[in-house]
Amino acid sequence: MTLGGRSGADPYVSGHGDTSYDVTHYDLDLDYSIHGNHLEGRARLTLVTREEVDRVELDLHGLKVGKVGLDGGPAKHTTRRNRLVVRLPRTAPAGEEHTVTVRYAGNPKPVRKRHLGTAGWEELTDGVIVAGQPHGAPSWFPCNDRPSNKATYRVAVSASSDYRVVGNGRLVDRRRGSRTTTWVYEQRQPMATYLATLQIGRYDVVRLAERPVPVRAVLPHRLRPRLDDALGRQADMLRYFADLFGDYPFDGYTVVVTEDDLEIPLESQGLSVFGANFLRPDWDAVRLVAHELSHQWFGDSLTACSWQDIWLHEGFACYCEWLWSEESGGPAAHEHANRHWGRLAELDEDLVLDDPGPDLMFDDRVYKRGALFLHVLRLTVGDDAFFSTLRAWVSEHAYGNVTTQMFLAFVAARTGHDVDALAEAWLSRPELPELPARG
Repeated sequence: MTLGGRSGADPYVSGHGDTSYDVTHYDLDLDYSIHGNHLEGRARLTLVTREEVDRVELDLHGLKVGKVGLDGGPAKHTTRRNRLVVRLPRTAPAGEEHTVTVRYAGNPKPVRKRHLGTAGWEELTDGVIVAGQPHGAPSWFPCNDRPSNKATYRVAVSASSDYRVVGNGRLVDRRRGSRTTTWVYEQRQPMATYLATLQIGRYDVVRLAERPVPVRAVLPHRLRPRLDDALGRQADMLRYFADLFGDYPFDGYTVVVTEDDLEIPLESQGLSVFGANFLRPDWDAVRLVAHELSHQWFGDSLTACSWQDIWLHEGFACYCEWLWSEESGGPAAHEHANRHWGRLAELDEDLVLDDPGPDLMFDDRVYKRGALFLHVLRLTVGDDAFFSTLRAWVSEHAYGNVTTQMFLAFVAARTGHDVDALAEAWLSRPELPELPARG
């Protein structure tokens, strides 16, 4: 029995998440003043208890809570250390549904953690970017911030009509008033909190493709002449990945290019964000376009249960860079594998891929060693078995949560290969194994 929430549901992101309940739907109504960075919000959360509880703990960072409601009536609540604690009038059994409403306001800012840096709501020179991975969601809405709790969303944002608001999912309504426009997005497929985003700027919209799903680029007018430099084959890339892994999993795909330069691009569910500095035709820019797109399958549709298994996102996305290189006439994946194995061999061997720890979860070795393990699997089982297995893996676990052990068991069952020794060497030991020659 758990009488209360569990702060720190995921040890990699301390103080976030509550495992005693799941949110099934977020309904957000937001009013945002760009000049002044002021946000007023009303959040309505539908949740289901997983255990016996007497309170629900929500993550909310740096914003002032007003009224809180529970199942249509007022609720007793307290705030502490960026947690909103909502008291239930009685102990609730597992499997019971409740609705929590929260009114809140303030000046949103990124969430800073010592080992992970900053993430979340951030002002641009003229607009907003929300980069939620891995701990930034509470910077703009109350939530159960853990990757194992995926929910559907409706998000309505009112902002100055001089700006475009881009969010997750399908744009279902746009209402223009005298000074503001309200944008309403619905994300029908379940989404982890860290993937929820808003992008606000003075943007044009460019249609890149209509099939198999609508593909759009959203960017400042001045950058339109440079769009093809990095994104000229975005639609081809999407069709190629859909051929490899199964249908694109969401209603559409949007690439946002900000007026500002960004240190790194980022993916959110149904969209990716690049700084103006990434509109270049060189491989280092194009590979990131492939990397972020592939996360729609590996990371967004299939989401790791915990951050410990982040290689299931980043290793796959890195390998997809190498696959696109093969497809687009560049070096083969095996050439990339040989080059990056040589680079890893020169680095410290102090990282364990299936549990790198919070300090190393975004270390580049997680990305490259994860991709190398997938390439070794491909060499071991053969191309036909490898790609058919990945396609089945994506299909059978679509919109769900996955673990390393689930993946290894799935590969063994589908291919008939005992991959335990291979996985032990590549995933569970710090020493870098030898890379097999291509047969």
